[in-house]
Amino acid sequence: VQLQASGGGLVQTGGSLRLSCAASGGPISRYSGYVMGWFRQAPGKEREFVAAISGRGGTTDYAESVKGRFIISRDNAKNTVYLQMNNLKPEDTAVYYCAADGAGLVRSVARAYEYWGQGTEVTVSS
Repeated sequence: VQLQASGGGLVQTGGSLRLSCAASGGPISRYSGYVMGWFRQAPGKEREFVAAISGRGGTTDYAESVKGRFIISRDNAKNTVYLQMNNLKPEDTAVYYCAADGAGLVRSVARAYEYWGQGTEVTVSS
């Protein structure tokens, strides 16, 4: 199973970015059965939950720090999950990782996720 994240970059405070994560291979072919999540890790900090979405997109969850600014969505026909990030702040600077959880529950705990992408870097300048 491979998760390929993309869309990171350098943006000014208040700007927007959209991250994508495409899944391929193995059991991920039943993509709609997987909860997809986004996590991030800033330099010197632990990995933290950002957002997650249920298999068919009906349930979402967000970290308090991104509520109202970030939107998670998915396109099961493309095996892809997105993270639209608006009104970005310097504290959003981190490497963002996508992850897949086959258990079917929308959870914010990193250890619940079975598969992880390689990360895409987001830098927000002040």
